[in-house]
Amino acid sequence: MQTDISTNPRYEFPEYRTRSNEELSDRIEAIRRRLGEELLLLGHHYQQDEVIAHCDLRGDSYQLSQMAAANKSCRYIVFCGVHFMAETADILANRPEQLQARDGRRVSVVLPDLAAGCSMADMAGIRQVENAWEDLGEILDTEDITPVTYINSAASLKAFCGKHGGIVCTSSNAAAVLKWAFERTSRVLFFPDQHLGRNTALTMGIGNDQMPVWNPHELESGGNSADALLRSRVILWMGHCSVHQMFQAAHVHQFRAKYPNIKILVHPECPQEVNDIADVSGSTGKIITTVQQAPAGTQWAIGTELHLVNRLKKEHPEQEIHFLSPVLCMCATMYRIDLAHLCWSLENLAEGTPVNVIQVNEDTARWSLVALERMLDVR
Repeated sequence: MQTDISTNPRYEFPEYRTRSNEELSDRIEAIRRRLGEELLLLGHHYQQDEVIAHCDLRGDSYQLSQMAAANKSCRYIVFCGVHFMAETADILANRPEQLQARDGRRVSVVLPDLAAGCSMADMAGIRQVENAWEDLGEILDTEDITPVTYINSAASLKAFCGKHGGIVCTSSNAAAVLKWAFERTSRVLFFPDQHLGRNTALTMGIGNDQMPVWNPHELESGGNSADALLRSRVILWMGHCSVHQMFQAAHVHQFRAKYPNIKILVHPECPQEVNDIADVSGSTGKIITTVQQAPAGTQWAIGTELHLVNRLKKEHPEQEIHFLSPVLCMCATMYRIDLAHLCWSLENLAEGTPVNVIQVNEDTARWSLVALERMLDVR
């Protein structure tokens, strides 16, 4: 269920747009004090600083959902992130054993703005994946393919993986997940981000000639020949992150020419030509810990979302930190969560008229949980 703003007469959202950030912040903190431990505010690393300032927990998408699910006191989770993150939080916080422990009471998960989506997640729709699976079955034995979905995907795709012996991965455990998959089948269908799949598989000795890209808009075999699919080890979905796609090898060369001692630190959602020549490639968590642990005076050019890079720059003045691209690219959908939306959603919650509640249907949640739990079992 998703409660739309039009169903709630208690507050008119435009009124919030006229308020200053100072007033909105005061009102947000008033609700936090009023609801106390019953409210848990989660903030993804890519959020704006003024939103992060009000969050109880900061992290990447799965880390936040895990922490929220482990919380025994909260009745409401407000997720300052994007849609698929709120879905994952709902699935984990309301899994059967959690509901039983709470005598059937659900934790409500709220997304302050329903328009906060993910362009990468939108590049793989469930019907497209189901059609691709059927088409692959005309050439390959799908019993010998493990579907793997990046956690940056809709719950319906996680459920697809759960039903078909597949699994979810994060950017930090993608290699372990691919290893798990190859212990079971000879091929993997990896979606929705081709770059994470390719960069991870390359480190495992799988060549590009064994990684055809499936284009869901091509009518015949995703634009691939039968021979290419028969040679495949990893079938990559034609999807990408619009932020990380912006980084180019030329940007790396420019920084190295200007700063001979600089280190290049990138997320594996970047294209291969960037990832291959970086000094360090890793998840959001790895990017943060790499900077935290580096000696003072280290120079970095970081290829990931702008808000995170700027926050690292503020938090680590002892280091010299640059944004890798000359083009200021940020996660536009994540940026939709602002103080006005956060205040609006919190005040409605406090008044008993919740808006934008994210609740995954029971069957999708059950099968998604299967794929998520497989991921948790991977070491």
